[in-house]
Amino acid sequence: MAADPVHIEALLRAALSPSHVHVHDDSAAHAGHAGAASGGGHYNVLIVSERFAGHSRVARHRMVYDALRELFPVQIHALAVIAHTEQEYQSREASRDATRNSQN
Repeated sequence: MAADPVHIEALLRAALSPSHVHVHDDSAAHAGHAGAASGGGHYNVLIVSERFAGHSRVARHRMVYDALRELFPVQIHALAVIAHTEQEYQSREASRDATRNSQN
């Protein structure tokens, strides 16, 4: 049985106090995949938290995986993580806006 994205978000909020979190259930795109046979879902997570400040990308991912540990491997089969601090997220969004504006 796959995890509910709302439950994933609640666990992340409790553990990492993010200013922004988005959980996307990508399980349908992996139907028929061998790992999907176990019932575990595939998810993409974008999370912004000041708790990531000073931590490497690998350490940030570990923090997310630790927050969701109870869901592996039965409810979550695969998890893609983008983890930023608020400053990194704002910089990313500004860059994306500039790119969109230059294409118009």
